[in-house]
Amino acid sequence: MKKIYILIMIVLITGCKNINATKDIIKENKIEKNKVEDKKEFYFVDIKGAVNNPGVYKLQEDSRVIDVIDISGGLKDNADTSNINLSKKIFDEMFIIIYTKDEIEKYKKETISTREINKKLENQILNIDKNNDAQILNNSSSKNEKVNINEATKEELQKINGIGEGKADNIIKYRNENGIFNSIEDIKNINGIGESLFEKIKDYISI
Repeated sequence: MKKIYILIMIVLITGCKNINATKDIIKENKIEKNKVEDKKEFYFVDIKGAVNNPGVYKLQEDSRVIDVIDISGGLKDNADTSNINLSKKIFDEMFIIIYTKDEIEKYKKETISTREINKKLENQILNIDKNNDAQILNNSSSKNEKVNINEATKEELQKINGIGEGKADNIIKYRNENGIFNSIEDIKNINGIGESLFEKIKDYISI
């Protein structure tokens, strides 16, 4: 009987030690977790425009634009996020503007032609405000903004850096006399456009 009692006591003592050991492990894990959370940086982000509670908010470093919108009370009914990258990661002192549908429409009508609007909408590019850090910037934008030398007006041709009024007139004269340019290299047939100038403008023209 005494042996059985001793055996039971050994089991109980061992069990208590295991429980205490488990508690210590859990406690250590919580401490480590807290240490990891303490190491996370916090960023301050300024959001304005068509959100319910615009202002400056403090968020963890791995947050995204959509999280800033959520913490600011969400979008207003007239908000338009077609120019906003909702999945973009935030950074410290980030500045976000959420425009209204009317503001987007007004921008389209005042600053870009109908053909350019269609191109921009296809690629979700509406670079309204260069200070707006949340805007969508598509790598294909430069391609879409190239000047088509077969279709461009005199004014549009002069937007090409290095093409003045005289060269623009010569390009249009060439088109009228020879038809379309078959390649962008053909523009070197224009008087005053040599290899040096072509190298400067080739990334900004298309056919």
